[in-house]
Amino acid sequence: MNIFRLAGDMTHLASVLVLLLKIHTIKSCAGISLKTQELYALVFITRYLDIFTDFISLYNTTMKLVFLGSSLSIVWYMKYHKIVRRSYDKDQDTFRHVLLVVPCLILALVIHEKFTFKEVMWTFSIFLEAVAILPQLVLLQRTRNIDNLTGQYILLLGAYRSLYILNWVYRYFTEPHFVHWITWISGLVQTLLYADFFYYYFQSWKNNTKLELPA
Repeated sequence: MNIFRLAGDMTHLASVLVLLLKIHTIKSCAGISLKTQELYALVFITRYLDIFTDFISLYNTTMKLVFLGSSLSIVWYMKYHKIVRRSYDKDQDTFRHVLLVVPCLILALVIHEKFTFKEVMWTFSIFLEAVAILPQLVLLQRTRNIDNLTGQYILLLGAYRSLYILNWVYRYFTEPHFVHWITWISGLVQTLLYADFFYYYFQSWKNNTKLELPA
């Protein structure tokens, strides 16, 4: 494992911890899209179908369990916790995420490395992760005012994917025959979706002002 992969994993883990910190300590999910969290839960469920059948390493299995468990717990808190669910803005979080799920599934059935159930589901999870942030970005654009923890959560998610791109570049030049077009293109699309948020985040940081996205 290279430093970029490790940094990407730790940044991804940090994003989850920031979100859980907000939910557990403040008892609020204001500004968080349940639609995006449901998509992430679906991403991890379909990606980690091999969790109890294919052992790679203790680190790999632990990270799978952490991301799967945390994504399901976040969805549960936002939907069923008697205090947290009151802060969920259902009226603003109206992105129809089925419009992301169905095309990604169809694309995975058409474009994949091997036509097996696990492989198609893994490919589906890659495609879905690339666009899962869209409901969250739409919600932020509608509400405009973004609190610090929510902003840090989105920033860390974007940073995680950016670090993974560096990981792929490093492996391309150091490992023979390392070519994964499905993962590369999906990761690039996912990173580009964060570009607008990154711009306004760093503008607010540079000017020491509250983070707001244009309507």
